[in-house]
Amino acid sequence: MPDNQLVTGERTVVLVVFDRMQTLDLVGPFEVLRAATRLGAQPPYRMLVASRRGRRVGSESGLDIGSDVSLSELASSRSRVDTLVVVGGEGSRTAAADTGLVADVARVARRSRRVASVCTGAFVLGAAGLLDGRAATTHWASCDELAERHPDVDVRPDQIYVRDGDRWTSAGVTAGIDLFLALVEDDHGPELAHTVSRWLVVFNRRPGGQSQFSAQLRARPAASRSIGDLQRWLPDHLDDDVRVEALAARAGMSERTFARAFRRETGTTPAAFIETLRVEAARQLLETTDINVSAVARRVGMRHAETLHRAFRRAVGTTPDRYRQHFSRRAS
Repeated sequence: MPDNQLVTGERTVVLVVFDRMQTLDLVGPFEVLRAATRLGAQPPYRMLVASRRGRRVGSESGLDIGSDVSLSELASSRSRVDTLVVVGGEGSRTAAADTGLVADVARVARRSRRVASVCTGAFVLGAAGLLDGRAATTHWASCDELAERHPDVDVRPDQIYVRDGDRWTSAGVTAGIDLFLALVEDDHGPELAHTVSRWLVVFNRRPGGQSQFSAQLRARPAASRSIGDLQRWLPDHLDDDVRVEALAARAGMSERTFARAFRRETGTTPAAFIETLRVEAARQLLETTDINVSAVARRVGMRHAETLHRAFRRAVGTTPDRYRQHFSRRAS
């Protein structure tokens, strides 16, 4: 790689891989940047896959992944890098324990404009000290471990990606696509990021503060057909009559039997499940529309804006207005 690669008009993105990596952690971000370049990103992206010795690595799914460059040679050079990315996967803990690889990552990071990880690639960044004093995230199943291993890192377990200055980290697998759409937007603006998301037929960049889980994923899928059907019916009928007595009648049960069965099968109460669905629906409206908070509250089945305010504070820790200021996507 030439030492003046940034001057040549390309954004060089180095994606670090290792044995037992997660294939989608590499391919998802790679395709976002490839599509951005194809759709007119200026300067264009140049993606380089780097393994420690420049050799092929085996992914956790059994696919072999080739390398374009040796990370060790890159670390020993004076080459500048726009973005350094470490992918995740089952082998990330082994990679984080590889002192040579970690040292190489740290050296390349010093010559990079920004540093990112996908999923459990955060363990490698953490081992290199690149997340100390920073907010970060990783796959939900690994957040506690990341926090335990690296107490100086402010781990955010319920966000799909986190930006803290020039450090970007994402949750698991497909969240890497959200992260890289955000990087494209940061580099080239919301219009290109939106065009890329349409080209790839993916959601138009979920905001980083969005939870790793939807309400349906948080609640266990019901064992019985009647309650399972109700779980699927509710998201589209939040402004209908969803009092317990109405839901019990729809499920063909007495109120008492329904309330017990719902909690036993889903792990939550009907009221809590409905409130979570309403907050989730309100977040979507606040991100994508300009209707006022009172109208949002009515749209999701809450009579008063104050009811939405209270539910929002419980679930999100902020007000609807402040949430909209941070995460509105109307400009894109």
